This record gives sequence, C-alpha cells and structure tokens, in this order.
Amino acid sequence: MSHYFDESPTAGHRAGRVELAVAGRTLTLATDAGVFSAGQLDVGTAVLLETVTDPPATGDLLDLGCGYGPIALSLAAKAPNATVWAVDVNERARELTAANAAAAGLANVSVAHPDEVPAEVRFAELWSNPPIRIGKEALHALLRRWLPRVDGSAYLVVQKHLGADSLQRWLTEEGWRCEKVRSRKAFRVLRARCTG
Repeated sequence: MSHYFDESPTAGHRAGRVELAVAGRTLTLATDAGVFSAGQLDVGTAVLLETVTDPPATGDLLDLGCGYGPIALSLAAKAPNATVWAVDVNERARELTAANAAAAGLANVSVAHPDEVPAEVRFAELWSNPPIRIGKEALHALLRRWLPRVDGSAYLVVQKHLGADSLQRWLTEEGWRCEKVRSRKAFRVLRARCTG
C-alpha cells in the first residue's frame, strides 16, 4: 500500500488540480495520487494559511513535508525576496512542487529531499502541516532534526484528534516555547520557538 510519506509512491497516477488564492493571485496547482491531499486543499493547510499570513520578507523559509506545494508557494508569493525550501521525502511531491512553482513563476522555491538541504542553512521560519500519520516516534525524530535549525517561529497545524494537544505538550517537554495560536475546524495551529 502506498502512503503520501513514501519516498517512491506506487499509486497509479491520477492527475488533478487544486486552486489556491494567495497574495492577490489564484494559482492552479497540479496534484497526483500518492501525495498528501491530492483531491483538494487540505482543511488543516487552509487553516494554517488563514492563520499565519505574514512570513519574514527575507531569509530562508521552510515548508517541511511540502506535498504538491501549497504552503511553499504561499510563502514564496508572500515573500518574493526569501528563499523557500520545499522539503519532502516523496519524489512525486517534489516533482509536483517544482512544476507548480515554475508554472506560477515563483523562482524563489528550492525543492529538496531532506538529505539535500545543506547543513549550514538556518531558517527564519518553518510552516508545516506535518506528516502525523508517520507515527509519533518518527514525527518526533523529524521535528528534532529540523526545529533546531529554525531561528524564528515554527508553525505547525495538527488535527486535534490526531494529537495536537499531546504534540504541544511534547514540544514543551523538549524545551520549546509552544503555544496554541488558533483552533478552527478541529485543527490546532501551534507556534514553537526556541527557549534559549
């Protein structure tokens, strides 16, 4: 069985389109089977994009688990002088994000496998609808890998019944200042910042 968090999805191709309104434009994003929420803009992603509206204007920004790119492209359109790193293990997701960024004329998107992001890159902010379904242990490992590279805030949207409150507690136990920024449509938007 193929999952959206697989490196090489085995699901047959089923091309689709999703419209995304951002920065006064409507972008038409190509989607496909084997990537997260291929049939529509995920509700949690929409809640995140409605809640956190102003990324830093410059610097490196991270969309962790980019899927076909709605968060990365929103960041790129809102912060044209920033470099947006769209990171995903799923090769189909990376191909779609790169194609969607090119079609939208957003040259400030850098699509990468997690192992391709240079170790010296630090991020002004992270915006993510993280891959909760990879399991708690794998999710914690993912966040331990990336959060220490964020100098500003990390915004995570998580469905309440999939562990938003326990994730907030875990982040606090790990030494992050974590607060609930918004609750909407059964989703929580969390903001985590380094306490050091």
